[in-house]
Amino acid sequence: MDLAEFDYALPEELIAQAPLDDRAASRMLVVDRARGSWEDRQFRDLPAFLGAGDCLVLNDSRVFPARLFGHRAGRTGEVQVLLLRPVDSAAREWQALVHPGKKMRVGEKVLFADGLEAEVIARREFGERTLRFHTGRDVYEEFEKIGHVPLPPYIKRRDEAADRERYQTVFAREKGSAAAPTAGLHFTPDVLDASRARGAEVAFVTLHVGLGTFQPLRSDRLDGHRLHSERFRISADNAARMAAARRLVAVGTTSVRTIESAMRSGGLRETSGETDIFIYPGFGFRATGAMLTNFHLPRTSLMLLVCAFAGKDLALAAYRHAVEYRYRFYSYGDCMLII
Repeated sequence: MDLAEFDYALPEELIAQAPLDDRAASRMLVVDRARGSWEDRQFRDLPAFLGAGDCLVLNDSRVFPARLFGHRAGRTGEVQVLLLRPVDSAAREWQALVHPGKKMRVGEKVLFADGLEAEVIARREFGERTLRFHTGRDVYEEFEKIGHVPLPPYIKRRDEAADRERYQTVFAREKGSAAAPTAGLHFTPDVLDASRARGAEVAFVTLHVGLGTFQPLRSDRLDGHRLHSERFRISADNAARMAAARRLVAVGTTSVRTIESAMRSGGLRETSGETDIFIYPGFGFRATGAMLTNFHLPRTSLMLLVCAFAGKDLALAAYRHAVEYRYRFYSYGDCMLII
């Protein structure tokens, strides 16, 4: 299977650069797999597509200020660090993307504001480094003070104070993501209440978003491609809600990957671990009954997952419709409900 089959043309002006003032005001393209059709709706209409026996599955991972700006010790040039995940229990050592990465050697130090310092202790491919932070203080508190919201590179502006709240779901709890699970950004407490009023249950899973979600696919062939692993967890009470449901409505690709990983490692039960599951056309879904998702970059693992669930031809046709009708794309954009 060739990655070029999962491309589409998108005018740059359709890439949302800022969120709407009202989270729930987004448009929602509803794609019906059985009928091979779609209709234009509003996200506030979501509860109308839910009922008794349904369970919304939401990723409650919380984004932390994972982008740090510093400079190399003894030099003045700026160094950008995107923290991806801790690799030790004390969260002193981190897997990170460092730019400019090629120049950063093992043993070099990066100096940040407020006296925070990190040392490069291992090199990986494509700008990845392992950093060790030298501080006796709580590193997450340090990141909160000096870090920036890790907006994706297609948002052509620096983060602002408002992004700390807006690039975060209203139900975010478990700190650990380097990017938002963006399908969840549309929800408000009122929409969740309306969903419950329709008889739907709500369950939470946790998948901390890292390279496994947003890394580019570097080969034109999908065979043998492997994603970076990401941490996930499902609690016992949330697993019970999902196991009792007639249909699981996964909110976001991260929720899909979590529940499909769980089904392949013992079923919907209390569990935690790591997943590098790569979902592309031909994948056999065991848990996902419907999916709410934002519009994704072409030729990415996220786009492949959507095509796997909706069917490639239907998904690409729906994307072309979304472009024609001027939907807003990507993290701060509109969404698609696939039923």
